[in-house]
Order: sequence, then structure tokens, then C-alpha cells
Amino acid sequence: MQRVGEVMNRQEIRKMLKTVLKEDQISEKESMKKHTSFRIGGDADFLVLPSSIAELQQLMRMLNEKQIPFFVMGNGTNLLVRDKGIRSVVIKLARNISNYGIRGTDIFAEAGLSLSALSRIILEEELTGFEFASGIPGTVGGAMVMNAGAYGGEMKDIVKSVLVMDEKGLIFEMKGEDMEFGYRTSILSKQRLLVLGATFSLEKGNRQEIQEKMDDYALRRNTKQPIQEASAGSTFKRPEGYFAGKLIEDSGLRGVSHRGAQVSQLHCGFVINKGDATCEDVLELINMIKKTVYDKFQVSLEEEVRLVGEE
Repeated sequence: MQRVGEVMNRQEIRKMLKTVLKEDQISEKESMKKHTSFRIGGDADFLVLPSSIAELQQLMRMLNEKQIPFFVMGNGTNLLVRDKGIRSVVIKLARNISNYGIRGTDIFAEAGLSLSALSRIILEEELTGFEFASGIPGTVGGAMVMNAGAYGGEMKDIVKSVLVMDEKGLIFEMKGEDMEFGYRTSILSKQRLLVLGATFSLEKGNRQEIQEKMDDYALRRNTKQPIQEASAGSTFKRPEGYFAGKLIEDSGLRGVSHRGAQVSQLHCGFVINKGDATCEDVLELINMIKKTVYDKFQVSLEEEVRLVGEE
């Protein structure tokens, strides 16, 4: 991929971005530590905050036409950004592109709406089927890419359709069954398509029962996961027939540190930032974990966290 500076200079790019966005929607040399739950990463050349799908469409068409590299993110809860940062225009959707609409038991939500906020909206409508996602720290867009799931539920169980846009700005809808949802993957992991929103098909339920289920999941998450620590959620995917956290614990790695990175004392499936970790610290600890687990159990761990940025 080309770098921003290899296409045109920063001043030219800022001028071009201002034809679509306002000044306060554009940041230059923006630290990605402020935009990821891991609180790790170097600077992005530019970070922009489009406020609507129409604005995003204009932006995508312009970037594609001028061949300016870009990277799209939600709220950064599954990202590990390299220490040298991101040499492109980072497009952040979280909290900005976050409208929703309800029709009967179907609800459409834009990509930047957080799953926790959406779960509260759905609770008020007394709709059931979304409870499993109420504590997942991500956005609708990220949930579609990863087929997010927890406590026996997955996005593939409730997604009716997904609204996407290609790099040229063409918008179209994909049915849920065409999304190729699998364990923490979808067709969006393989194709350069941007999620604009998704329609969920739910059922009428009892408000108290929905709330009780959400409370139960929240209690489990709060007591068993290091949600107060800086991390990117589960570091590894679940190996078939095993649990990553159990393998790591049984390898004697609970609480093991490498400079600023540490295997969580509370849940061994999480690598956390103790406060001053670099991306390099985390990667070296991840590689050490993978090697130790493989040497002991002959099981290969695969990262769930998404690594981005300049090597």
C-alpha cells in the first residue's frame, strides 16, 4: 500500500479533505492511543470523523479517485496499532454514524452505533435476541466484520441484512445468508467492503426477562474479565476443542509480564497494557504465549485482535 506522503503532500490532502469535511472533523498526526481500548499505537497521518453516510460516501469516492490510502475503524476495541502508527487517512465511524430505525421486530442500526447503546435501545422496545451482545465492547460495523458473539450467541443468528459500500462509493445490501459468517469472520474479512449498517431480526419479549439476562451476562463479564484494564478484548480465538485462556493458564502463564504487557491475572485469555506497553511489547508477549502453549499442548493459537499500522 502507498503511504499518504507518496501520493501527495499533507497540505494537499488536508485541502482535499476540507472539500468534504469541516475543519473540526479532521485531525493530523493523531495519536492512536486515544482511539483504541488498548491505549497503544503511534500517530495516524490523518484521522477524520464523517458525520453521515452521505458524507462518508463522498469521502470514499474522493479517496478512491485520488488513490489516497485509508483505513476504516469503529471504536478501536479490537485493534492493536503498531508503534510507528498508520500511514493513511483513518476514518473513524464510532459515535458519528450511529442512527437507527425500528420497524416491528426489525431494527436497523448504522455502523458507528455501539453494541451496548443498541442493546439499551432494543431493551426499551422489549425485543429479545440481542442480549448476548449487550456487553461486547464494539460497534455494529465491527460486529459484522468479526461475526461478534458471546454466551452462545452470534451476529449470524440475528442479522437479516447488511448495508455495505464498496471503495467507489456504491451502496448495496447483502442478505444475512450471503455474509459467509463463521467463527469470528465474515465475507467482510476477505473483501474491501465498508459496513454502513445492519438490520437485525428480533422477537417480542418480556422487558424484565430481557433485563435479567443482560444483567446476568454483565455480572459474568465484570467478574471474570479484566474490563477495567486496557486491552483489545480476547487476544486469541478459541481453538477447536479447547479454550485459549485455559491453555494459557495451564501453561503457567497467568500474570506473566513482558515489559509493559501482561497476561491478565483475572482471565488468561486477555493480554493487557499495564500502562506503558508498546505494540512491540504486546507482540513479543503474544509470540511467547503461542510458543509456550504449542510446546506444551501442540495447539496453535491464532490472534483475534487485529494488528494494523506500519511495520
